[in-house]
Amino acid sequence: MRAPIVIILAAGQGTRMKSATPKVLHEIAGRSLLGHVIEAAATLEPEHLVVVVGSGKDQVIAHLDEIAPWVVSVEQEQRNGTGHAVRIALEFLQGRGISAGDSPVVVLTGDTPLLTGSSLMSLLSSHVDRQAQATVLTANFVDPFGYGRIIRSGDQVTEIVEEKDATPQQREINEINSGMYAFDGAALQTAVTGLSSQNSQGEEYLTDVIGIITARGGVVAGFSAQDTNDIMGINDRAQLAQAAAIMRDRINVKWMQAGVTMLDPASTWIDIDADLAADVTLLPQTILRGPTAIESGAQIGPGTTLISSEVGANAVVRHTWAELVVIGAGASVGPYTYLRPGTVIGEAGKAGAFVEMKNAQLGAGSKVPHLSYVGDATIGEGTNIGAGTVFVNYDGVEKHHTSVGDHVRVGSDNMLIAPIVIGDGAYTAAGSVITDDVPAGSMAVGRARQRNIVNWVLRKRPGTGSAKAAERALETDK
Repeated sequence: MRAPIVIILAAGQGTRMKSATPKVLHEIAGRSLLGHVIEAAATLEPEHLVVVVGSGKDQVIAHLDEIAPWVVSVEQEQRNGTGHAVRIALEFLQGRGISAGDSPVVVLTGDTPLLTGSSLMSLLSSHVDRQAQATVLTANFVDPFGYGRIIRSGDQVTEIVEEKDATPQQREINEINSGMYAFDGAALQTAVTGLSSQNSQGEEYLTDVIGIITARGGVVAGFSAQDTNDIMGINDRAQLAQAAAIMRDRINVKWMQAGVTMLDPASTWIDIDADLAADVTLLPQTILRGPTAIESGAQIGPGTTLISSEVGANAVVRHTWAELVVIGAGASVGPYTYLRPGTVIGEAGKAGAFVEMKNAQLGAGSKVPHLSYVGDATIGEGTNIGAGTVFVNYDGVEKHHTSVGDHVRVGSDNMLIAPIVIGDGAYTAAGSVITDDVPAGSMAVGRARQRNIVNWVLRKRPGTGSAKAAERALETDK
């Protein structure tokens, strides 16, 4: 068997989504609806994959160039139905000297993100084994309302009847049309040329191809999807959320079977590109987006979102938002920590409660325990940053860098005014504003001398609660 040609129909407007974003570009699990379909189709190793675009074509084509540059696209300028879309895709290929006559042709819809490669492999295998001219991917629904019904004569599919055209007896049929098919290329090329738009919608229906092939004595088979969710199409935001939940459950089951512990799978959302080792523990309300990688023994959550980040073995990350960061082995992050792009937490490092870090490298064993902002900085090994410290990196025009050496002790409530360098082993006093470099092994004190104005409250705030308390204290001291 020659490698198939795959045609994905993605020209629809998707008005029920009520969105400026083309329907097929909406995402679940970190991948567009169209991207999921392309990924499933790629398991067939197609000779050619054509995406028919229309509404929002510029956005869709740009997206294709980014995620699958090997795919070609053709525009359906006038949306004249699914049959018309397939016909212009075949004509586009013929214009490039590519005939579908000797190849199977698989037609898919771009809004079915739950479609799996295994279902497509089984569909194509069944189609070839039966030597059919067409094979319809079907599913059996308990409630088939709204779907086209599969009419059979024995094993042969003779017709697809839409809901509005079905008789009461036909509406009792539970086997429905998914809108996806495998065709003999030659039979499809011949049939689409005979499509008519003489119908209530004024469109060329791909379902009419089935009737044309049957009338010419061809074999039309039906193949039931392994999972009825595989053929679920997305038409509105409610269905998008439903599909996302199904995808979440599929992904979570896969990782749990691979040795990942999840205390609450229903509140754990993992993108398709994440990579988790065995013995990772995910606590409730954990979200892993993009190509996030987590090594064995790490504990993530609760209430944590990691975006395109790396977490080392045995690290603990609680109540944290982190994007484009690296968290080293044995590190401790959180709770209520915000790690922004470019941040690296070294092995056994700590970014504690109410800490924000941006474009900052924290060395092995170093700690920013609480209530601090670290921006545009390099911090060496074994260093401690005191509570309430701010790395003052922005002068209103440019960002500046602060370098803190190994085994430094930065006192609480420090302002480190960049650009500065604090040398290895140096100390800074609590409450200091550090504006100059601190040599290695030195103590920097950058605070004003305290002055007490005796009896100021008694003179300036007489009669107040403070004054009365002071008077009592002074009387007691006599």
